Amino acid sequence: MTENKPKKVGDNAIDFTIHDQNGKPYTLSKSKGKHILLSFHPLAWTSVCAQQMQSLEQNIEVFEKTQTIAVGISVDSTPSKKAWAQSLGITSTRLLCDFWPHGDVAQKYGILREKEGISERANIIIDKDQKICFIKIYPLPQLPDIKEILQFLKIKDAG
Repeated sequence: MTENKPKKVGDNAIDFTIHDQNGKPYTLSKSKGKHILLSFHPLAWTSVCAQQMQSLEQNIEVFEKTQTIAVGISVDSTPSKKAWAQSLGITSTRLLCDFWPHGDVAQKYGILREKEGISERANIIIDKDQKICFIKIYPLPQLPDIKEILQFLKIKDAG
């Protein structure tokens, strides 16, 4: 088992390719030149995770204005994520499946809770040069403050 140390602001982003809820591959490095919000949530089909992903969907226009690609990511499988997205009415936000190898992306970013087999609840923002510029890990029951993320992105985009 590898050491599970969270990444820090200033670290290079770690590239990955995983599939979204529609089975389409998403490769982080192909988004170079834009900000990327990796919004990690422990599991689909839970209320706080649902609110977290709905907040991404509800703010899609703000993300576009700040040249940001916002994606949700958890250890759930593609069929589960597809059904969950449909049940929540999520049509624009990509929900990435860190299913196999199980939690690989979360582990690379140092936020896999190995005993539980889930990721921390975390927001990680990667800048246009593929460096981590924001990272915050939240208590599992806490809904991340989307306003905090949007404010950070507006400042980052203006700078």
